[in-house]
Amino acid sequence: MDDFNPATTQKIASIPRSGKSEVEAAVKAAELAFPAWAVETVENRAAWLNKIADALESRSEEIAALESMDTGKPITLARNVDAARSVANFRFFAEQVVKMQDKKFPMDDAENNVIQKPVGIAGLITPWNLPLYLLSWKIAPALAMGNTVVAKPSELTPLTADLLAKVLVEVGLPAGVVNIVHGLGSEVGQAIVEHPEIKLISFTGGTATGKLVAATAAPMFKKLSLELGGKNASIVFADADMQNTVAGVARSAFLNQGQVCLCGSRILVERKIHDEFVQMLCEHVGEMVIGDPSNEETQLGSLISQEHRQKVESYIALAEQEGGVLIHGGERPELEGELAAGAYLQPTIVTGLDSESRCSTEEIFGPVVVVHPFDSEEEAVVMANATEYGLAGSVWSSDIAKAGRVAEAIDSGMVWINCWLHRDLRVPFGGTKNSGVGREGGEWSLAFFSEAQNICIKR
Repeated sequence: MDDFNPATTQKIASIPRSGKSEVEAAVKAAELAFPAWAVETVENRAAWLNKIADALESRSEEIAALESMDTGKPITLARNVDAARSVANFRFFAEQVVKMQDKKFPMDDAENNVIQKPVGIAGLITPWNLPLYLLSWKIAPALAMGNTVVAKPSELTPLTADLLAKVLVEVGLPAGVVNIVHGLGSEVGQAIVEHPEIKLISFTGGTATGKLVAATAAPMFKKLSLELGGKNASIVFADADMQNTVAGVARSAFLNQGQVCLCGSRILVERKIHDEFVQMLCEHVGEMVIGDPSNEETQLGSLISQEHRQKVESYIALAEQEGGVLIHGGERPELEGELAAGAYLQPTIVTGLDSESRCSTEEIFGPVVVVHPFDSEEEAVVMANATEYGLAGSVWSSDIAKAGRVAEAIDSGMVWINCWLHRDLRVPFGGTKNSGVGREGGEWSLAFFSEAQNICIKR
């Protein structure tokens, strides 16, 4: 299969269209490697993770360049987020697994010792928006807990997964501990999910695909983690610091061209400042630089593909049909040279929609936000919860007590107050409702990638 740079439409690589036979070979390799890897000491496995982190860090600029070319995202974003977090993920879980202690529960006449054992082979399926970032987020804790891995990266963004595979060979990781299989989700992904020897599935991607993964994995009683879509609300109160809030909300709306499941694609603004806020937001967004992802000044690159841009544009057309007003963007920017054919789209701001309209409740996953006014805390909470998703959100207010009340009332897995995407890797990451099942991060990842066994000793 061909791999294209979405910013230029140029072919940049060819990848194998693997299938069941390749997945079967990967599983056999993982089975052979598992016994020795599972009995490695925690300290040795942590040392391997640090060795991988060191190797990735030495190639950070290469990772950033590949990620920018493969996804169309700005090079500065790829460098500061994708490359940096990929290294940090391995270092973080190396540290966490060494710190982890078995739990003890004493009784009057006995003692219970709870230990964490490897599950076996972990099947990992990752998306195109944060390729190595999310692949490392899964591989690192899986290896830390003694599992072997069969992983499928997105066929749209295979380059950094290939780089990781080469790094693992270079550092001497035992053969079969990590196996990366390229191909289509319907072929490779499905083969991984349905394979009887793969005991655990961690999937990050769209909600519709997540339902298919769950339908296959659940009857086989596999451990299952699903990190799915979001339609997150940014709630802005009149007492918020306007300058910082506008910048923070704009970042949450359009980071990575809005192609992050955590993006704040619904902006709820207290009515008394609605018009002023919208004007400031339009001015701020209007200054964002759209263009060549390899340019250090670029803030907004291309979308992942022409097909995805068409999907996002269909929602812009729907917004107008539903009575919305495009107050900023909505068009394809005019770029020169090879960029003219890229999958670019202006950041788009829509007002005038009902809070229960399709554009206000369905995940668009692009640079499109809808803005709604509200009159009270209670109304803001109702509007924030009026969607099938429950992944994240943000609340902006100088009244921390009020912001805290609102945050607790929002039905989502994560809420930021006066910030967005301020991440501590120790805390749980995940959503409610159609945004997924389970949590990842820190002790939650280590627990998921292991089986708890209680040993009761009678005195």
